[in-house]
Amino acid sequence: MIATSRINRLVGVSLFALTALAAGAVMTGGYSSADAQEVRTPMTAAVPEGAPMSFADLIERVSPAVVSINVRVQSQLPSMQGGQGIPDLDQLPPQMREWFERQFGEQGQPQMREGISLGSGFFISEDGYVVTNNHVIEDGTEITVVLSDGTELDATIVGSDPLTDIALLQVQNADDRSFPFVRLDREPHVRVGDWVVAVGNPFGLGGTATAGIVSATGRESRLANYNEFIQTDASINRGNSGGPTFDLNGNVIGVNSQILSPTGGNIGIGFAIPSDVAASIVDQLIETGRVSRGWLGVQIQDVTEDIADSVGLEGRRGAIVSSLVAGGPAADAGLRRGDVVLAMNDDPIDGASALTRRVGSARTGETVRFTVLRDGREETVRVRLGERPDEQTLNSTPSIGEPEPAETYFGMSLTPSLEEGADVAGLLVENVERSSEAAQKGLRPGDIIVEAGGEAVATVEAFTDAVNANRTEGRPAILLLVQNGATQRYIALQLDGF
Repeated sequence: MIATSRINRLVGVSLFALTALAAGAVMTGGYSSADAQEVRTPMTAAVPEGAPMSFADLIERVSPAVVSINVRVQSQLPSMQGGQGIPDLDQLPPQMREWFERQFGEQGQPQMREGISLGSGFFISEDGYVVTNNHVIEDGTEITVVLSDGTELDATIVGSDPLTDIALLQVQNADDRSFPFVRLDREPHVRVGDWVVAVGNPFGLGGTATAGIVSATGRESRLANYNEFIQTDASINRGNSGGPTFDLNGNVIGVNSQILSPTGGNIGIGFAIPSDVAASIVDQLIETGRVSRGWLGVQIQDVTEDIADSVGLEGRRGAIVSSLVAGGPAADAGLRRGDVVLAMNDDPIDGASALTRRVGSARTGETVRFTVLRDGREETVRVRLGERPDEQTLNSTPSIGEPEPAETYFGMSLTPSLEEGADVAGLLVENVERSSEAAQKGLRPGDIIVEAGGEAVATVEAFTDAVNANRTEGRPAILLLVQNGATQRYIALQLDGF
């Protein structure tokens, strides 16, 4: 009886404790049974229709179209002449001179060294067209395409486009064989989180497949202004360049191009050129062997918050024109420096890169409408686009309002002052040599020479004429009137320093 009573008391206490705990849980916000059920229910990820539990079937189907690319390149050994601590070969003993000449060439002239560059590519047609990266094949003297079965075929360059890093090859097909190929998706619908598969030749290990997801889209790069890259975490390493990135349907949605890595190896950040961009470039290379782009003839920059405030623009959008190429399409059509381009053919422009891509993708000779903000008002300017010149031509083409090259006199680099709204015209001092008399007399970069020998000087020619006139008159020095801010002062420089 005593034992039974004790057991009953223990059971009663336990039931009371459990009831109290349950009540306490409710009072303190603890988990209810419904909460526990919700916690136990796992979150599920959406699986695309037809997505496999394995990528094996997909990889088996597309891998035969993926190739390795071996490129023989020549690199230049450094020249001995002018290097730090490099001896004069004429002063060396014959035996040592002979060794140096074997290593660096006679009199230190640069020698060429051969090497092999490795990359990837893929067939896009049964007659042997191969897509890869421009940086894989540039400077190559001999290109070999290695098929998935180990067959090696020589290839020639059909054309390349450094601005998008796309190149097109064609293999030499003496046997007139048909090659397995894959298709570039011309209208890819890529979303962050989609599965992707990359196949390529990392570190020379041909036929390597990796899988991951799309990490981001619309990534920009300084190295390729005409691309918005697809970012993926599928393992991409050295040698994967030029290889394809596939969706689960076996369509090529990207051409692997770059990795972001402090070590040169994969850290899960790779970039692929979108397939629609690659397809457009390939079409032009097949048709003409070159790429033609629309050209506006301007230099542009992003609109910062400060710039937006200064021009009365709400928000950071558009691209501001910082200069125009003389005789270019934009200058001829009436675009001005300081115009903010807000839209092209009514499509908003988010920034300078977006405008560059939109103009570059337009046809040469096409007339396009630009909505610009000018003096606080929106205006429409129609421009007939030209064809983008090569880099050498672009770099040598003068811009409207571009300052004349600086010339050096008395140890000073002088150029006409082009500051708008300046109180006085003159010659801007861009640089002063430390040991020069001008530096000793206190002339500094930013000073403006207003007069020389009592004559106004707004050009370098006027300055030279004034100096020569003083010398003809037998004067040993010339008097300069120099302005810095609101202060003007006279400085005399000896003519023997001219």
